[in-house]
Amino acid sequence: MAKTIGNPISWAARNLGATGEHVSDSVSQIGSSDTRELPMVQTLTMQDLTDCLRAGYQDFLAIRADAIFIAIVYPLAGLVLFGFSMQMDMIPLLAPLVAGFALLGPVAAVGLYEISRRREQGAEVSWLDAFGVFRSPSFGAILVLGFYLTMLFLIWLMMAQSVYVQTLGPEPPASLTAFVRDTLTTPAGWTMIVVGTLVGFLFALAALAISVVSFPLLLDRKVGVPVAVVTSVRVLRHNPVVILSWGAIVVGLLVVGSIPLLLGLIVVVPVLGHATWHLYRRAVA
Repeated sequence: MAKTIGNPISWAARNLGATGEHVSDSVSQIGSSDTRELPMVQTLTMQDLTDCLRAGYQDFLAIRADAIFIAIVYPLAGLVLFGFSMQMDMIPLLAPLVAGFALLGPVAAVGLYEISRRREQGAEVSWLDAFGVFRSPSFGAILVLGFYLTMLFLIWLMMAQSVYVQTLGPEPPASLTAFVRDTLTTPAGWTMIVVGTLVGFLFALAALAISVVSFPLLLDRKVGVPVAVVTSVRVLRHNPVVILSWGAIVVGLLVVGSIPLLLGLIVVVPVLGHATWHLYRRAVA
């Protein structure tokens, strides 16, 4: 008999309990110096990135309609944030919202990882299989790590607001046109651009280190959040050039996909999501 999510109340209670268990496990594992049980990290090459993108694209072609159905949530959420930011007092956060939204990409792609995982096992897949994440033994850990990334995103927005207040602020811009003009034609505007870019890079680096393989690892194995995050950081430390290049590729493709009203993300997000699963397979033995 096929598994179902079941009664929503009992399902929520079970997964809230699992989340609490993972939080407890995370606290107990913090500060542990025992690395004997950590997954083995492997050496990556630039060719691996090409192969992962090719494999991700093949996964997308194999289940194109289903992947698009899942990924369409991402640009829709982006458009909602864009509309929200068009209020006068939110205009300075327009660019940080779009840029910081990428921090949540690994969370949005969890269903795509599950599809790639099942396809790798030779099973027939559909968009419904993405909801298999909800039945994963590590679903609580995935929620916890998603919460951490969400907090990182909110802190980034607060930092971006602080940079604006210290440069062009504290008053909100009179209009979008006036904000763009002041940003590009005044010393304070260029200070905001430079400082904001540097701060944004640090947040992006932190998100990359935390999540480059952690979500696929949680989905694939029953490990705690600390083990997943430490393994992800170790992958970056062991392959700094390759992983930083991967981060640049992700940012570049997200920018390209965002240009036509975020509609390109309907293709970019599933390709990157599937490719990330294959990157995890190559990075972690």
